[in-house]
Amino acid sequence: MNDHHSAIFEPLTIRSLELANRIVMSPMTRSSSPAGIPGPDVARYYTRRAQGGTGLVVTEGVAIDHPSAVDNARVPRLYGDDALAGWRAVVDEVHAAGGKIIPQLWHVGPLWGAMGNVDPAIKPMRPSGLWGPVGTTSYSNEYITRATQATASMTEEDIADVIAAYVQAARHAVAAGFDGIALHGGHGYLLDSFVWHGTNTREDAWGGDLLARTRFPVEVVTAIRAAIGDDLPIFYRFSQHKQQDYTARIAETPDELGIVLGALANAGVDVFDASNRRFDSPAFDGSDLSLAGWAKRLTGAHSMAVGSVGLGKSLRDSRIDGAAPVVDNIGDVEERIISGEFDLIAIGRLHLADSALATTLRSGAALTPFNRSVHEASLR
Repeated sequence: MNDHHSAIFEPLTIRSLELANRIVMSPMTRSSSPAGIPGPDVARYYTRRAQGGTGLVVTEGVAIDHPSAVDNARVPRLYGDDALAGWRAVVDEVHAAGGKIIPQLWHVGPLWGAMGNVDPAIKPMRPSGLWGPVGTTSYSNEYITRATQATASMTEEDIADVIAAYVQAARHAVAAGFDGIALHGGHGYLLDSFVWHGTNTREDAWGGDLLARTRFPVEVVTAIRAAIGDDLPIFYRFSQHKQQDYTARIAETPDELGIVLGALANAGVDVFDASNRRFDSPAFDGSDLSLAGWAKRLTGAHSMAVGSVGLGKSLRDSRIDGAAPVVDNIGDVEERIISGEFDLIAIGRLHLADSALATTLRSGAALTPFNRSVHEASLR
């Protein structure tokens, strides 16, 4: 078999994590863990990607142990003996297939209630009690009306409790045998909501200018790094866009982005997962460099690109239309890895369409078009 896209199949080592190639299964919410417990079907789902040659699996968002972390009982959690036993089985099966796997720790923050009905007695975690300015969003008017009602701001005790919950989840991940830690710090969720001026208007030490607004995620990363030591890598997903407003930005210039990402890198982040609708979109005017490219240039850390790899429609558009046609942009991915623009490429929908995607790419075989009704229907 001839190897195609050879640069994508170069190995990469990040701290103790040794990857066979640069292909990553992107985190995708599947909501297939009843009572938050990942079962044998979840293990098979991730293991099939490892068997197919994917270098690294990043799990769907996983709830930390906090009352308002995740508002869907079928989202897996990383606490409780039953769920932790389930994750140990997942990790063992992925490792037996020759793969690597890390969990994405998740707290939805201001977006509490977006995935389902919630107990009104549970306080959502919001830096300033704000859901955020309503912009271009896919949320229903009914949900927005409920969500935009102001709530109490997070207290110092709230902040300390959430940081402790992140640390506990990271420790559980290490004990379960995961190969690193990932944090969801984008899309308007809790970590991101401190950075975004639309949700953080605090005037204390947790708010203010851009660097001050970055303090909370920095403290989370710092605490996790102290808890897990220097061996395992920390991945950090960030984004300009928010689910409250797809046009929102945390940084208008590269210098502003450098303030945020530089502080996080200094705290212990090893890989920046630059979430974007298209991996190749220029991040700022006057440059063709992608968001992942800027993350690497500004920090010197590793970076990972994501968005519409091999497909002609963004995730949002493919959900509206129900499908996405194949567009062979893999050569562009390879060129950007060769040039050093970014180090890893995260792929979501094509991993749903083809569990052996890495093998398909290596062989040069045709890519499988994404069909939402088929490929999002269940764990596959």
